[in-house]
Amino acid sequence: MRTTPIHVIGGGLAGTEAAWQIAQAGLPVTLWEMRPNTPTPAHHTGELAELVCSNSFGARAVDRATGLLHQELRELGSLVIRVADEHAVPAGGALAVDRVHFSRAVTDMIARHPLITLRREEVREIPPGVVVFATGPLTSPALAARLQQLTGQDYLSFFDAASPIILGESINREIAFLASRYDKGEAAYLNCPMNQAEYERFWEALVTAEQAPLKDFEQEEKKFFEACLPVEELARRGKDTLRFGPLKPVGLRDPRRPQERAYAIVQLRPEDREGRLWNLVGFQTNLRWGEQQRVFRLIPGLEQAEFVRYGVMHRNTFLNAPKILQATLQFRDYPHLFAAGQLTGTEGYAAAVAGGWLAGTNAARWVRGWPLLTLPPTTMMGALFHFISTASPAHFQPMPPNFGILPPLDPPVKPKTARYQAYSQRALADLTAWRQGTTVVTCS
Repeated sequence: MRTTPIHVIGGGLAGTEAAWQIAQAGLPVTLWEMRPNTPTPAHHTGELAELVCSNSFGARAVDRATGLLHQELRELGSLVIRVADEHAVPAGGALAVDRVHFSRAVTDMIARHPLITLRREEVREIPPGVVVFATGPLTSPALAARLQQLTGQDYLSFFDAASPIILGESINREIAFLASRYDKGEAAYLNCPMNQAEYERFWEALVTAEQAPLKDFEQEEKKFFEACLPVEELARRGKDTLRFGPLKPVGLRDPRRPQERAYAIVQLRPEDREGRLWNLVGFQTNLRWGEQQRVFRLIPGLEQAEFVRYGVMHRNTFLNAPKILQATLQFRDYPHLFAAGQLTGTEGYAAAVAGGWLAGTNAARWVRGWPLLTLPPTTMMGALFHFISTASPAHFQPMPPNFGILPPLDPPVKPKTARYQAYSQRALADLTAWRQGTTVVTCS
């Protein structure tokens, strides 16, 4: 039995998954998390695996990129996805969780594992021995500086934004109605319809509202990641941009007024099982808090909205992975070091969990002297880590799970729905075959 623990730095989705996989392999691990002693601009609690943006892990269906990634992780024994399934809340076709119960459950399981030591301290120097960096988009300045010295590579930064959360009882249910788009799945979303005059008034207020200063995150050129673009920035691209984006009314009808067709619709997704808290879907924002109240209360049904959490903007920092990392998530020049999560240049909760699984599994294999794993490129996990390790370093940007990074089907399949199903079937079949020929579980 190895007595020197493997160090995992960061107690988010990637870090908790990595620590769990190492411990399940029979090796001691020290998990470092600086919160709550050292706060971040985005987190609100000291719980592990806190979800700071949406409470949704993405689509459930396996013929969707995130849903396929969920299923791959289930078959590989992911802790985080198992807990997410146990604490799911209604969200139509999405895997959304009660964020409080989810984080508490992950924290409890990590704290109770006999081989995991949880240390609530900020790591300012790189520990000796085998290390998994899972510090996420808010890596502390001190550790970021050490990583930069180690790698000799510049970091790339963009700004990320989170949506407001509203108290459910403050929503006017005489206006808002429950429905999912095209009636797919349960009626899980609250929908606030707008006519043209209401929409134009809202749009004008949104594009002229005052934004919060970026403070510590100021830089000469702000770069927004398209998948989490602040709603005010999206609105500035044109008066109808929101109506064809997060506010599109297509496939949504108020069952009480089936003949009426909305000009635009704002959707809210439940944040907890009881439906007490609701997230404004697609409303990531950097508006001042007072402006958020003023502007978002122009939405029909939200005139008296009580904000449980305002939207915030925070810095997101990531490695130039093609220069630094292999597809095993091992550092090219420092084979005893691994990285996982958004620090590697993947995007989204499920991708962070996948990175934690692979980095933790490979850190344990490195200690045992076993060959490191890469997953088949036809799987979503394999394709994602192949992409970030082989993309052009000069233009590298974070990549979310998507079918575009998978190898083409031979022969090609049309239409799109059939193609996505074929991708998923191939991925899961290849994952099963890979598992049968690979020692994945390394418990001693």
